[in-house]
Amino acid sequence: MRKNLIRAFLVLLAMMLPLTGMAKKKQEKVMTDREYWCSQAYKMAQPVLENMARGELQKNMQLEVSPNWDGRNKKVAYMEAFGRLMAGIAPWLTLPDDDTPEGVQRKQLREWALAAYKNAVDPQSPDYLAWRGHGQALVDAAYVAESFIRGYDALWVPLDEVTKKRYLEEFQQLRRVEPPYTNWFLFSSTIESFLAKAFGTKEYDDFRVMMPIRKVEEWYVGDGWYADGPVFAFDYYTSYVFHAMYLETLKNMIDANQRGTRLEYQKYYDRALKRAQKFAIILERFISPEGTFPVIGRSTPYRLAALQPLALMAWYQKLPGDLSNGQVRAALTQVMHRMFDQQNNYNEGGYLTIGFCGSQPGTADWYTNNGSLYMTSLSFMPLGLPADHDFWTCEAQPWTQVKAWGGQPFPKDHRWGDDIQTKDKW
Repeated sequence: MRKNLIRAFLVLLAMMLPLTGMAKKKQEKVMTDREYWCSQAYKMAQPVLENMARGELQKNMQLEVSPNWDGRNKKVAYMEAFGRLMAGIAPWLTLPDDDTPEGVQRKQLREWALAAYKNAVDPQSPDYLAWRGHGQALVDAAYVAESFIRGYDALWVPLDEVTKKRYLEEFQQLRRVEPPYTNWFLFSSTIESFLAKAFGTKEYDDFRVMMPIRKVEEWYVGDGWYADGPVFAFDYYTSYVFHAMYLETLKNMIDANQRGTRLEYQKYYDRALKRAQKFAIILERFISPEGTFPVIGRSTPYRLAALQPLALMAWYQKLPGDLSNGQVRAALTQVMHRMFDQQNNYNEGGYLTIGFCGSQPGTADWYTNNGSLYMTSLSFMPLGLPADHDFWTCEAQPWTQVKAWGGQPFPKDHRWGDDIQTKDKW
Protein backbone atom coordinates (compact mmCIF):
# COMPACT_ATOMS: atom_id res chain seq x y z
CA MET A 1 0.00 0.00 0.00
CA ARG A 2 2.76 2.38 0.98
CA LYS A 3 4.72 1.58 -2.19
CA ASN A 4 1.62 2.30 -4.27
CA LEU A 5 1.18 5.66 -2.53
CA ILE A 6 4.82 6.58 -3.14
CA ARG A 7 4.55 5.54 -6.77
CA ALA A 8 1.37 7.59 -7.21
CA PHE A 9 3.03 10.61 -5.60
CA LEU A 10 6.04 10.36 -7.89
CA VAL A 11 3.78 10.12 -10.93
CA LEU A 12 1.82 13.16 -9.75
CA LEU A 13 5.04 15.07 -9.06
CA ALA A 14 6.35 14.23 -12.52
CA MET A 15 3.13 15.56 -14.02
CA MET A 16 3.30 18.73 -11.97
CA LEU A 17 6.93 19.65 -12.69
CA PRO A 18 6.34 20.68 -16.30
CA LEU A 19 3.34 22.73 -15.19
CA THR A 20 5.47 24.40 -12.50
CA GLY A 21 8.14 25.17 -15.08
CA MET A 22 5.52 26.63 -17.43
CA ALA A 23 4.11 28.78 -14.66
CA LYS A 24 7.59 30.00 -13.78
CA LYS A 25 8.26 30.92 -17.39
CA LYS A 26 4.99 32.85 -17.51
CA GLN A 27 6.02 34.74 -14.37
CA GLU A 28 9.41 35.66 -15.81
CA LYS A 29 9.15 38.91 -17.71
CA VAL A 30 10.91 38.88 -21.05
CA MET A 31 13.09 41.97 -21.51
CA THR A 32 12.21 44.35 -24.29
CA ASP A 33 15.06 45.42 -26.53
CA ARG A 34 15.21 48.79 -24.80
CA GLU A 35 15.30 47.22 -21.35
CA TYR A 36 18.16 45.02 -22.49
CA TRP A 37 20.10 48.00 -23.90
CA CYS A 38 19.53 49.95 -20.68
CA SER A 39 20.73 47.06 -18.55
CA GLN A 40 23.94 46.82 -20.58
CA ALA A 41 24.53 50.58 -20.50
CA TYR A 42 23.97 50.77 -16.74
CA LYS A 43 26.21 47.78 -16.06
CA MET A 44 29.00 49.41 -18.04
CA ALA A 45 28.60 52.90 -16.59
CA GLN A 46 27.86 52.31 -12.91
CA PRO A 47 31.34 51.33 -11.64
CA VAL A 48 33.00 54.24 -13.47
CA LEU A 49 30.55 56.99 -12.57
CA GLU A 50 29.69 55.95 -9.01
CA ASN A 51 33.35 55.80 -8.07
CA MET A 52 34.32 59.00 -9.88
CA ALA A 53 31.42 60.91 -8.33
CA ARG A 54 32.98 60.06 -4.94
CA GLY A 55 36.47 60.88 -6.12
CA GLU A 56 37.48 57.21 -5.89
CA LEU A 57 37.83 56.04 -9.50
CA GLN A 58 41.61 56.21 -9.49
CA LYS A 59 41.64 54.43 -6.16
CA ASN A 60 39.27 51.60 -7.08
CA MET A 61 39.40 51.00 -10.84
CA GLN A 62 40.99 47.65 -11.62
CA LEU A 63 43.40 48.58 -14.41
CA GLU A 64 44.58 46.43 -17.29
CA VAL A 65 47.14 47.54 -19.86
CA SER A 66 48.41 46.07 -23.10
CA PRO A 67 51.01 43.29 -22.87
CA ASN A 68 53.22 45.57 -25.00
CA TRP A 69 52.33 48.81 -23.20
CA ASP A 70 54.46 51.73 -24.39
CA GLY A 71 55.30 52.89 -20.88
CA ARG A 72 53.26 56.09 -20.71
CA ASN A 73 51.70 57.19 -17.42
CA LYS A 74 48.90 54.73 -16.66
CA LYS A 75 46.76 57.56 -15.28
CA VAL A 76 45.65 58.24 -18.87
CA ALA A 77 43.34 55.23 -18.42
CA TYR A 78 40.98 57.10 -16.09
CA MET A 79 40.47 59.95 -18.52
CA GLU A 80 39.91 57.46 -21.33
CA ALA A 81 37.31 55.52 -19.35
CA PHE A 82 35.37 58.62 -18.28
CA GLY A 83 35.47 60.59 -21.52
CA ARG A 84 34.65 57.69 -23.83
CA LEU A 85 31.90 56.34 -21.60
CA MET A 86 30.21 59.73 -21.36
CA ALA A 87 30.40 60.28 -25.13
CA GLY A 88 28.35 57.10 -25.54
CA ILE A 89 25.71 57.52 -22.84
CA ALA A 90 25.28 61.31 -23.02
CA PRO A 91 22.27 61.11 -25.39
CA TRP A 92 20.51 58.75 -22.96
CA LEU A 93 21.11 61.07 -20.00
CA THR A 94 19.44 63.97 -21.82
CA LEU A 95 16.01 62.38 -21.53
CA PRO A 96 13.68 63.87 -18.87
CA ASP A 97 13.23 62.16 -15.53
CA ASP A 98 10.39 59.72 -14.96
CA ASP A 99 9.41 57.10 -12.38
CA THR A 100 10.16 54.03 -14.50
CA PRO A 101 12.98 51.69 -13.44
CA GLU A 102 14.95 53.01 -16.41
CA GLY A 103 14.25 56.59 -15.38
CA VAL A 104 15.50 55.97 -11.85
CA GLN A 105 18.77 54.49 -13.14
CA ARG A 106 19.16 57.23 -15.72
CA LYS A 107 18.70 59.97 -13.12
CA GLN A 108 21.24 58.31 -10.84
CA LEU A 109 23.79 58.08 -13.65
CA ARG A 110 23.26 61.75 -14.53
CA GLU A 111 23.78 62.82 -10.92
CA TRP A 112 26.95 60.79 -10.69
CA ALA A 113 28.12 62.16 -14.05
CA LEU A 114 27.65 65.80 -13.03
CA ALA A 115 29.67 65.20 -9.86
CA ALA A 116 32.31 63.35 -11.87
CA TYR A 117 32.61 66.22 -14.36
CA LYS A 118 33.45 68.55 -11.46
CA ASN A 119 36.02 66.18 -10.00
CA ALA A 120 37.63 65.72 -13.41
CA VAL A 121 38.89 69.33 -13.49
CA ASP A 122 39.27 70.04 -9.78
CA PRO A 123 43.01 69.98 -8.93
CA GLN A 124 42.11 69.19 -5.32
CA SER A 125 40.11 66.09 -6.22
CA PRO A 126 41.74 62.64 -6.12
CA ASP A 127 40.07 62.10 -9.50
CA TYR A 128 41.53 65.16 -11.20
CA LEU A 129 42.35 63.76 -14.62
CA ALA A 130 45.70 63.75 -16.45
CA TRP A 131 45.02 66.82 -18.58
CA ARG A 132 48.59 68.12 -18.50
CA GLY A 133 50.87 65.18 -19.07
CA HIS A 134 51.02 62.90 -22.08
CA GLY A 135 49.72 64.02 -25.49
CA GLN A 136 47.06 61.31 -25.16
CA ALA A 137 45.08 63.89 -23.18
CA LEU A 138 44.11 65.57 -26.45
CA VAL A 139 42.31 62.41 -27.57
CA ASP A 140 40.21 61.91 -24.49
CA ALA A 141 39.56 65.58 -23.85
CA ALA A 142 37.85 65.42 -27.25
CA TYR A 143 35.56 62.65 -26.00
CA VAL A 144 34.74 64.72 -22.91
CA ALA A 145 33.92 67.64 -25.22
CA GLU A 146 31.89 65.29 -27.40
CA SER A 147 29.85 64.24 -24.37
CA PHE A 148 29.06 67.91 -23.71
CA ILE A 149 28.06 68.31 -27.36
CA ARG A 150 25.72 65.32 -27.21
CA GLY A 151 24.24 66.21 -23.85
CA TYR A 152 24.60 69.99 -23.89
CA ASP A 153 21.51 71.02 -21.92
CA ALA A 154 21.64 68.15 -19.43
CA LEU A 155 25.39 67.82 -18.87
CA TRP A 156 27.07 71.11 -19.75
CA VAL A 157 24.55 73.82 -18.89
CA PRO A 158 23.99 72.68 -15.25
CA LEU A 159 27.70 72.86 -14.36
CA ASP A 160 28.74 75.75 -12.11
CA GLU A 161 30.75 78.63 -13.53
CA VAL A 162 33.98 77.64 -11.76
CA THR A 163 33.85 74.18 -13.31
CA LYS A 164 33.07 75.61 -16.76
CA LYS A 165 36.03 77.99 -16.49
CA ARG A 166 38.26 75.08 -15.54
CA TYR A 167 37.15 73.16 -18.63
CA LEU A 168 37.90 76.21 -20.77
CA GLU A 169 41.42 76.36 -19.34
CA GLU A 170 42.04 72.64 -19.69
CA PHE A 171 40.77 72.52 -23.26
CA GLN A 172 42.82 75.56 -24.30
CA GLN A 173 46.07 74.36 -22.75
CA LEU A 174 45.85 71.25 -24.93
CA ARG A 175 46.88 73.40 -27.89
CA ARG A 176 50.38 72.49 -26.73
CA VAL A 177 49.83 69.03 -28.25
CA GLU A 178 50.75 68.79 -31.92
CA PRO A 179 48.38 66.19 -33.38
CA PRO A 180 49.82 63.47 -35.62
CA TYR A 181 48.89 63.63 -39.30
CA THR A 182 45.90 61.30 -38.74
CA ASN A 183 42.40 61.23 -37.25
CA TRP A 184 43.91 63.18 -34.33
CA PHE A 185 43.19 66.38 -36.27
CA LEU A 186 39.53 65.84 -35.45
CA PHE A 187 40.23 65.73 -31.73
CA SER A 188 41.49 69.29 -32.00
CA SER A 189 38.55 70.42 -34.13
CA THR A 190 35.99 68.81 -31.81
CA ILE A 191 37.39 70.64 -28.80
CA GLU A 192 37.83 73.99 -30.53
CA SER A 193 34.42 73.94 -32.20
CA PHE A 194 32.84 73.11 -28.84
CA LEU A 195 34.59 76.15 -27.35
CA ALA A 196 33.14 78.27 -30.16
CA LYS A 197 29.67 77.01 -29.34
CA ALA A 198 29.90 77.17 -25.55
CA PHE A 199 32.07 80.26 -24.99
CA GLY A 200 31.90 82.31 -28.17
CA THR A 201 34.23 82.93 -31.05
CA LYS A 202 36.90 84.73 -28.99
CA GLU A 203 37.81 81.55 -27.13
CA TYR A 204 38.42 79.13 -29.99
CA ASP A 205 41.27 78.67 -32.46
CA ASP A 206 39.83 78.92 -35.96
CA PHE A 207 42.88 77.32 -37.58
CA ARG A 208 42.42 74.16 -35.48
CA VAL A 209 38.94 73.87 -36.94
CA MET A 210 39.63 74.85 -40.53
CA MET A 211 42.71 72.68 -41.06
CA PRO A 212 41.05 69.41 -39.91
CA ILE A 213 38.06 70.12 -42.16
CA ARG A 214 40.32 70.58 -45.16
CA LYS A 215 42.32 67.47 -44.33
CA VAL A 216 39.23 65.31 -43.81
CA GLU A 217 38.02 66.37 -47.24
CA GLU A 218 41.37 65.43 -48.74
CA TRP A 219 41.27 62.05 -46.99
CA TYR A 220 37.78 61.08 -48.17
CA VAL A 221 38.19 58.07 -50.48
CA GLY A 222 34.56 57.45 -51.46
CA ASP A 223 31.55 55.31 -50.53
CA GLY A 224 31.56 56.63 -46.98
CA TRP A 225 35.18 55.69 -46.20
CA TYR A 226 37.90 58.03 -44.95
CA ALA A 227 41.62 57.32 -45.01
CA ASP A 228 43.30 57.79 -41.64
CA GLY A 229 45.83 60.21 -43.05
CA PRO A 230 47.34 60.23 -46.56
CA VAL A 231 47.28 56.42 -46.88
CA PHE A 232 44.08 54.35 -46.63
CA ALA A 233 43.92 51.66 -43.95
CA PHE A 234 41.15 49.05 -43.92
CA ASP A 235 40.06 49.46 -40.31
CA TYR A 236 37.24 51.04 -38.32
CA TYR A 237 38.68 54.51 -37.73
CA THR A 238 36.08 55.80 -40.18
CA SER A 239 33.66 54.58 -37.49
CA TYR A 240 35.61 55.33 -34.33
CA VAL A 241 36.39 58.96 -35.15
CA PHE A 242 35.75 60.39 -38.61
CA HIS A 243 32.02 60.44 -39.22
CA ALA A 244 30.86 61.50 -35.76
CA MET A 245 33.53 64.06 -34.94
CA TYR A 246 33.47 65.57 -38.42
CA LEU A 247 29.69 66.05 -38.30
CA GLU A 248 29.91 67.44 -34.76
CA THR A 249 32.68 69.86 -35.68
CA LEU A 250 30.62 71.21 -38.56
CA LYS A 251 27.41 71.40 -36.53
CA ASN A 252 29.16 73.26 -33.72
CA MET A 253 30.36 75.87 -36.19
CA ILE A 254 26.83 76.24 -37.54
CA ASP A 255 25.47 76.57 -33.99
CA ALA A 256 28.17 79.15 -33.19
CA ASN A 257 26.84 81.16 -36.15
CA GLN A 258 30.25 81.25 -37.84
CA ARG A 259 29.33 82.82 -41.15
CA GLY A 260 32.37 85.01 -41.63
CA THR A 261 34.70 82.20 -42.60
CA ARG A 262 35.75 80.85 -45.98
CA LEU A 263 33.78 77.63 -45.59
CA GLU A 264 30.08 77.06 -46.18
CA TYR A 265 29.57 74.96 -43.09
CA GLN A 266 26.00 73.96 -43.88
CA LYS A 267 26.96 72.52 -47.26
CA TYR A 268 29.90 70.71 -45.73
CA TYR A 269 27.58 69.31 -43.05
CA ASP A 270 24.93 68.18 -45.54
CA ARG A 271 27.57 66.39 -47.62
CA ALA A 272 29.19 64.75 -44.58
CA LEU A 273 25.76 63.57 -43.41
CA LYS A 274 25.14 61.80 -46.73
CA ARG A 275 28.51 60.10 -46.47
CA ALA A 276 27.65 58.92 -42.96
CA GLN A 277 24.35 57.54 -44.24
CA LYS A 278 26.19 55.55 -46.89
CA PHE A 279 28.60 54.19 -44.31
CA ALA A 280 25.66 53.23 -42.10
CA ILE A 281 24.39 51.09 -44.99
CA ILE A 282 27.78 49.39 -45.22
CA LEU A 283 27.93 48.72 -41.47
CA GLU A 284 24.42 47.27 -41.42
CA ARG A 285 25.43 44.92 -44.23
CA PHE A 286 28.49 43.87 -42.24
CA ILE A 287 26.22 42.36 -39.55
CA SER A 288 25.77 38.63 -40.18
CA PRO A 289 22.52 36.73 -39.53
CA GLU A 290 24.13 35.50 -36.28
CA GLY A 291 24.91 39.02 -35.07
CA THR A 292 28.65 39.07 -35.78
CA PHE A 293 30.64 41.50 -37.90
CA PRO A 294 34.15 41.45 -39.44
CA VAL A 295 36.99 41.91 -36.96
CA ILE A 296 39.50 43.98 -38.93
CA GLY A 297 42.32 46.45 -38.36
CA ARG A 298 43.71 47.88 -35.16
CA SER A 299 41.90 48.89 -31.99
CA THR A 300 39.52 45.91 -32.20
CA PRO A 301 39.02 45.91 -28.38
CA TYR A 302 36.85 49.01 -28.92
CA ARG A 303 34.19 46.41 -29.69
CA LEU A 304 30.85 47.94 -30.70
CA ALA A 305 32.39 51.35 -31.42
CA ALA A 306 32.90 49.90 -34.90
CA LEU A 307 29.15 50.43 -35.40
CA GLN A 308 29.06 54.03 -34.13
CA PRO A 309 27.88 55.68 -37.42
CA LEU A 310 24.93 53.29 -37.62
CA ALA A 311 23.96 54.13 -34.04
CA LEU A 312 24.54 57.83 -34.70
CA MET A 313 22.24 57.91 -37.74
CA ALA A 314 19.56 56.10 -35.73
CA TRP A 315 19.84 58.66 -32.91
CA TYR A 316 19.82 61.55 -35.38
CA GLN A 317 16.74 59.95 -37.00
CA LYS A 318 18.60 60.19 -40.30
CA LEU A 319 18.77 56.55 -41.35
CA PRO A 320 18.85 56.23 -45.15
CA GLY A 321 15.78 54.91 -46.94
CA ASP A 322 17.18 51.38 -47.26
CA LEU A 323 17.36 51.00 -43.47
CA SER A 324 14.27 50.85 -41.26
CA ASN A 325 14.23 51.44 -37.52
CA GLY A 326 13.06 47.88 -36.99
CA GLN A 327 15.91 46.24 -38.84
CA VAL A 328 18.62 48.48 -37.37
CA ARG A 329 17.39 47.94 -33.81
CA ALA A 330 17.13 44.21 -34.39
CA ALA A 331 20.62 44.02 -35.89
CA LEU A 332 22.30 46.07 -33.16
CA THR A 333 20.45 44.15 -30.44
CA GLN A 334 21.56 40.83 -31.89
CA VAL A 335 25.20 42.02 -31.95
CA MET A 336 24.95 43.05 -28.29
CA HIS A 337 23.50 39.68 -27.33
CA ARG A 338 26.22 37.90 -29.28
CA MET A 339 28.96 39.90 -27.59
CA PHE A 340 27.71 40.38 -24.03
CA ASP A 341 25.63 37.26 -23.35
CA GLN A 342 28.07 34.58 -24.46
CA GLN A 343 31.39 35.90 -23.11
CA ASN A 344 32.49 37.69 -19.95
CA ASN A 345 33.70 41.13 -21.00
CA TYR A 346 34.33 42.43 -17.48
CA ASN A 347 37.12 41.86 -14.98
CA GLU A 348 36.67 41.05 -11.31
CA GLY A 349 36.27 44.72 -10.44
CA GLY A 350 33.36 45.16 -12.86
CA TYR A 351 35.38 47.10 -15.45
CA LEU A 352 35.72 46.21 -19.11
CA THR A 353 38.52 43.76 -19.85
CA ILE A 354 40.86 43.86 -22.83
CA GLY A 355 39.48 41.84 -25.71
CA PHE A 356 36.92 41.92 -28.49
CA CYS A 357 34.45 39.28 -27.30
CA GLY A 358 35.59 38.27 -23.83
CA SER A 359 39.07 38.52 -22.34
CA GLN A 360 41.58 38.45 -25.21
CA PRO A 361 44.71 40.39 -24.16
CA GLY A 362 46.44 39.54 -27.43
CA THR A 363 44.09 41.89 -29.29
CA ALA A 364 45.63 44.92 -27.56
CA ASP A 365 47.74 47.51 -29.32
CA TRP A 366 50.63 49.25 -27.60
CA TYR A 367 48.36 52.12 -26.51
CA THR A 368 45.46 49.96 -25.26
CA ASN A 369 44.29 49.94 -21.65
CA ASN A 370 40.90 48.96 -20.35
CA GLY A 371 39.90 52.61 -20.06
CA SER A 372 40.23 52.77 -23.84
CA LEU A 373 37.55 50.13 -24.21
CA TYR A 374 34.69 52.35 -23.07
CA MET A 375 34.50 53.47 -26.70
CA THR A 376 32.10 50.54 -27.04
CA SER A 377 29.46 52.68 -25.30
CA LEU A 378 29.17 54.72 -28.53
CA SER A 379 26.75 52.07 -29.76
CA PHE A 380 24.26 53.09 -27.04
CA MET A 381 23.39 56.46 -28.62
CA PRO A 382 19.90 55.40 -29.79
CA LEU A 383 18.93 55.28 -26.09
CA GLY A 384 18.70 59.06 -26.52
CA LEU A 385 15.45 58.42 -28.40
CA PRO A 386 12.52 58.22 -25.93
CA ALA A 387 10.97 54.85 -25.14
CA ASP A 388 7.85 55.64 -27.18
CA HIS A 389 9.84 56.47 -30.33
CA ASP A 390 9.28 54.27 -33.35
CA PHE A 391 12.87 53.00 -33.10
CA TRP A 392 11.84 51.18 -29.93
CA THR A 393 8.16 50.47 -30.49
CA CYS A 394 8.13 49.17 -34.06
CA GLU A 395 8.34 45.46 -34.78
CA ALA A 396 11.77 43.94 -35.20
CA GLN A 397 12.56 43.27 -38.84
CA PRO A 398 15.20 41.14 -40.54
CA TRP A 399 18.34 43.03 -41.47
CA THR A 400 20.01 42.77 -44.86
CA GLN A 401 22.14 39.67 -44.33
CA VAL A 402 19.20 37.80 -42.78
CA LYS A 403 17.19 38.56 -45.90
CA ALA A 404 20.03 37.77 -48.30
CA TRP A 405 20.95 34.42 -46.73
CA GLY A 406 17.32 33.53 -46.14
CA GLY A 407 16.20 33.74 -49.74
CA GLN A 408 14.20 36.94 -49.17
CA PRO A 409 14.21 40.06 -51.38
CA PHE A 410 16.76 42.65 -50.29
CA PRO A 411 17.90 46.00 -51.75
CA LYS A 412 20.88 46.06 -54.06
CA ASP A 413 23.94 48.00 -52.96
CA HIS A 414 25.54 50.61 -55.20
CA ARG A 415 28.19 53.26 -55.14
CA TRP A 416 27.29 56.62 -53.64
CA GLY A 417 28.95 59.72 -55.06
CA ASP A 418 28.98 63.21 -53.60
CA ASP A 419 26.18 65.30 -55.11
CA ILE A 420 26.92 68.40 -53.04
CA GLN A 421 29.83 70.54 -54.18
CA THR A 422 31.26 73.55 -52.42
CA LYS A 423 34.33 75.76 -52.51
CA ASP A 424 35.82 78.58 -50.48
CA LYS A 425 33.62 81.68 -50.45
CA TRP A 426 36.60 83.87 -51.23
